[in-house]
Amino acid sequence: MLGKEVRMNRLIPGEDGKYFGLTVDHAIARGMVKGLDIIDDTIAKMAAGNPNAITMHKGIAEKCFARFAGKIPLVLKLTTFGVYHYEEDIQVADVEEAVCMGADAVSVGCIVGGDNQNSQLVQLGRITKEAHKYGMPVISHIYPRGNHITRPDQYSVESVTYAARAAAELGVDLVKTNYTGTAESFARVVQAVPTRVAIAGGMKCSNVDEFLQQTRDVMDSGAVGVTYGRFVMHYPDVTALVLTLNKMIHDGLSLKESRELLEHLENKHKEAGEHVS
Repeated sequence: MLGKEVRMNRLIPGEDGKYFGLTVDHAIARGMVKGLDIIDDTIAKMAAGNPNAITMHKGIAEKCFARFAGKIPLVLKLTTFGVYHYEEDIQVADVEEAVCMGADAVSVGCIVGGDNQNSQLVQLGRITKEAHKYGMPVISHIYPRGNHITRPDQYSVESVTYAARAAAELGVDLVKTNYTGTAESFARVVQAVPTRVAIAGGMKCSNVDEFLQQTRDVMDSGAVGVTYGRFVMHYPDVTALVLTLNKMIHDGLSLKESRELLEHLENKHKEAGEHVS
């Protein structure tokens, strides 16, 4: 469908076919984490790094995203798990709202491996059908963390492949899922999933060097890209990190080059801040 192709080309405009997404959709799911309490500032700093898209809920989009409309693609989050319902994503918005807001994709969460997997997959399939009727791409945040899956197995190749393949089977255009820990193991996931695959999160990384290493490894695995949130929000210089990740994902910067660029940008921003003050 032409509408979906138009939107996909805005999400992934480069010939490299790579995707670098950011998210600020955590408040209901995880509480008021650092960076969400100053949401206007956080979105502005992210946008300054020119990511391919930013994912958020409708109220934040309505109140905080207008000045970036048409400059940074919007992905509207249609579902969420929560602090008090951690093992289930519930629908909180619909595709029609996404169309009205000018979104370039919708994001749908799905948790597999639990007693409620049937209803989670039914919801994902239903929303995907509705979205495609409107020419709207679907990004699924799908995780194998239901009550039948142990915490270590949430990151196993078998569990992650099962989750990502389930999303692909239902017609999802881009899958966001757990990282299995190495480029070699994640390449097995990518190979088994016939749609675009990206990883979620970097909160298992203890420092920025590990975070950059993870990103380089993910890109080397053949994944389409990454979707990051909390690690970026928590970083002291959000824009410098986003600019660095952008170059790593789209220009293929090595780990060494990325570290050097990040240091250069941080120093540049510090000097500019000292000059302003």
